[in-house]
Amino acid sequence: MFKIIVIGTLLFCGLTQVCSNQFEPSGSSVNNEEYQRLMELRPFAVQLMQQFGNITQTDLDLRLDNRLPNQQDLLCLADMAQLMSGLSSRSYWALRMIDSWGSIPSGILYGNFFDMGNYDECIKTYKAITDSHSIRGKYCFAKISFRATLKIAVCFPSSCSAELMDTFIGQIANRLLNVTITKNIVDEATCSTAEKEPFDAATILIIVILSVLAAAMILATLCDYFICRDQNKLPIIIKAFSARANSRALFRLVEPKSNPNVIDCVHGMRCLSLIWVIFGHQYIVSLSSPKTNYVSLLTWLQSFFASFILHGPFSVDTFFFLSGLLLVMIALRSLEKSKGQMNIPMMYLHRYLRLTPVLALAIPMYMKLLPLMSDGPVTDRVNFGDFDVCKRTWYLSLLYVQNYATKEICLGHTWYLAVDMQLYILSPIFLISLYKWGKKAAGGIFVLMLLLSGCLFATMMTNKYGVFLDFEGQRKLYYATHVHAAPWLIGLLFGYFLHLNRNKSFKLIRISIWLGWIVSLALLFTSLFALYPAAQSDAAALTILEQAFYYTLTRIAWPLSLCWVVFACMKGYGGLADSFLSSPLWQPLSRLSYSAYIYHVYIQLVNDKRVRSPSYLSDYDMMLSFWGTFSFTVLMAYVMHIILEAPLGALEGILLSQRRPKQRTEVLNKTQADTS
Repeated sequence: MFKIIVIGTLLFCGLTQVCSNQFEPSGSSVNNEEYQRLMELRPFAVQLMQQFGNITQTDLDLRLDNRLPNQQDLLCLADMAQLMSGLSSRSYWALRMIDSWGSIPSGILYGNFFDMGNYDECIKTYKAITDSHSIRGKYCFAKISFRATLKIAVCFPSSCSAELMDTFIGQIANRLLNVTITKNIVDEATCSTAEKEPFDAATILIIVILSVLAAAMILATLCDYFICRDQNKLPIIIKAFSARANSRALFRLVEPKSNPNVIDCVHGMRCLSLIWVIFGHQYIVSLSSPKTNYVSLLTWLQSFFASFILHGPFSVDTFFFLSGLLLVMIALRSLEKSKGQMNIPMMYLHRYLRLTPVLALAIPMYMKLLPLMSDGPVTDRVNFGDFDVCKRTWYLSLLYVQNYATKEICLGHTWYLAVDMQLYILSPIFLISLYKWGKKAAGGIFVLMLLLSGCLFATMMTNKYGVFLDFEGQRKLYYATHVHAAPWLIGLLFGYFLHLNRNKSFKLIRISIWLGWIVSLALLFTSLFALYPAAQSDAAALTILEQAFYYTLTRIAWPLSLCWVVFACMKGYGGLADSFLSSPLWQPLSRLSYSAYIYHVYIQLVNDKRVRSPSYLSDYDMMLSFWGTFSFTVLMAYVMHIILEAPLGALEGILLSQRRPKQRTEVLNKTQADTS
């Protein structure tokens, strides 16, 4: 037991002294006796072996502030006595518990603030005391806060609470080194044991639902292979759930230009935007996990490559642009065929049923299954929000109002679905206006886009919001629907332009083509790298006015540049870009994009929370992590598409199609659902 106590004493007392001193992450010298003493205490294991034998039973005395010891406290004391006895006799289980402790991290001045010890060695420690009681290891992080927070792994008997660890360590620190520790050092939220709580009703329910869906897929696939030989006579229910039939549809490749109503380059643009989103989120998740060189983050932020990550939200603007573009092109064709008739309630119902089942299943999977698959030392570190808030706000996500209705979004990245759904709900106003009033309505939409952009500019100026927002700014600005309306409305207007000129051929001279690409690329690269010079020097830091202009204008410039890309690819002026973006190889991933977007954070958090040691921060290492994450994301998206998205989509299409035999609204909604 004393070995644990002295470890805590040396760790926390030494680090407490360091915390009181000026810490310079840039590498300047830290010239003080306390820090030198800390360095000398690093090989404390040898000192502990020399000292623990002199500690007596009185070291187990416990005096808790404001209350008397309860039964759990007494059980902890008894287990600590057993641990002390085991250390005296060199028992293997006791030595394992001490061996799993972390130490003072090496490279503190380089940004290494973690020593994670050995997680599995701690929680797998087991010693049977009686038939009804055993000692198990409890892994926790002890925290010391200064300019950064040092976290050092500790291992106690599982019967000891964090409060008891703090109290006991504080008393020993005061008695041996005359140092008083008043802050909470061990947080119960950082603690883990091998003992897991039994599955609750929600966990059992989600497992049962996934099992039923998987069983239905397996049975339908077996029937498809061995019973229903003629694919043309395949029963509807079998075809809906068959992995063979759904995979055939998923991986069907359509040659470019085979359908004049299809914009082939959209598949490539959608997939590249999805990859960009996942890559950006990989940095967010990974940067919050332990690193050995956090000091390099300052240098990385000034690098040229960092601009691709910091301005990843442009990928979301691409999604909104494509959403508005496809919506108006398909809807106007449908309105012309139906002579202006639009079944708006059926549109909304179809849209909701296409998107919601995947989201509704994802919420309990993040809440209940993610903790089961991500057991590790840093399970307390939350990167995309606390999923326990889903207990309070899950219904807001299913109503697609979470971006306005709450500060506690259930699944953080689903704000995009709320914005897209809200824009879709408003879309009949724009579609009917364009159908009835044509260019006059287009002019009104253009003015509305300018007014909303002005509102964005005024919001930033009034609230002093910078380009890189804090939580409150992100909630009020980035999550707001009207902020992202400009790319969507530009896509809407451009789609209307393409609709008006769908049968017209454009004969452009070479200089016009080159000018179009130069202007388009200039807008893209300006949006991405305009802030790069400001990142190199504090003297070049932008004012709020400059940042507001940048943020507002780039939300217009980015989709405008995409207009030329789509136009050039459609009209034969895309060249290499068209060959790349319109490749049929993008089509399967494009069809999986919705499930991939919903579940990619799940895979990232599973990988992040399972780490056992700090990793090195570099762009190359991040790419290695990304491709592993991306591969498993595509695999999970395929599984969820086969067992859930495709079957329910097929059944929903069959049920609703009987109500609208001459409408093409289902095509419209399906395309929009895939775009999400």
